[in-house]
Amino acid sequence: MSGFMVVGTDGSTPALDAVAWAAREAALRRIALRVVHALARPARLPLDTALPKAVRDHFRQGADAVVEEAVLRARTTAPGVDVSGLVRPGEALGVLTAESRTAELIVVGHRGLNGFAGPLTGSTATGLAAHARCPVLVVREPEAPVGPIVLGLDGSPAGSAALRFAFEEAAAQSAHVVALHAWTAWNAPVPPPADPSEPYAYGPGVLAAEEERLLAETLAGTSDLYPDIKVERRTVHGPTRPALIEASRTARLTVVGARGRGGFTGLLLGSVSQAVLHHAHSPVAVVRG
Repeated sequence: MSGFMVVGTDGSTPALDAVAWAAREAALRRIALRVVHALARPARLPLDTALPKAVRDHFRQGADAVVEEAVLRARTTAPGVDVSGLVRPGEALGVLTAESRTAELIVVGHRGLNGFAGPLTGSTATGLAAHARCPVLVVREPEAPVGPIVLGLDGSPAGSAALRFAFEEAAAQSAHVVALHAWTAWNAPVPPPADPSEPYAYGPGVLAAEEERLLAETLAGTSDLYPDIKVERRTVHGPTRPALIEASRTARLTVVGARGRGGFTGLLLGSVSQAVLHHAHSPVAVVRG
């Protein structure tokens, strides 16, 4: 057994659901699980206020209790996994981003104790997806996942890391992959037409055929690397965001790259990735290239 993954916890129900999900994932990967809680300074106190020892001890005892509960949940869910607990001082985003430098995967709940009701993902999850050095998996459902792994592909080099992650997950979970590529006439990277005087005049079906070819080329070689994984290629004529969100309804996991071919230089998290994080109906993994 080598390597480890990290799950963040704050004692909330979504965080404990994420702990259970992470424990099952660690068992599948045969790696250790580290449960991490960020012990932040109380928000109401000024930065220059020195906390009395009794107050510091009180907050530390509360943090230790949060971690102990989460460790127990993980060990109960997956008894064979090596589970450890850790309390680190600092804000959750900074603490978990630092952990991502050496972890294979970071798992968090879709919102924590300060989260708002509704579909929006918590700021920690969104920030991690943008800044973490390893894949980030955001858990929405407490139960063990079912259904296929939905993989969003756009043919960009950045998507190759997401592809590898999705197929490795499929192999570990004995799941099949739905490779989804959505396109419109505005984002289809096709060669220029034969007649330069009519730059937008394509024959019937040309764009669709090119996009199907693009998806096939992106998946080339996966059957050799993962011969036991069934793959459904799905090319959708329409915007990417609603196509992925709709596909996530029946997915056990939706996997996207952090930024695709339409992203701007320097943008850490693309609009598609953000939309899927906020509105998907299944757990979401965001994978940086």
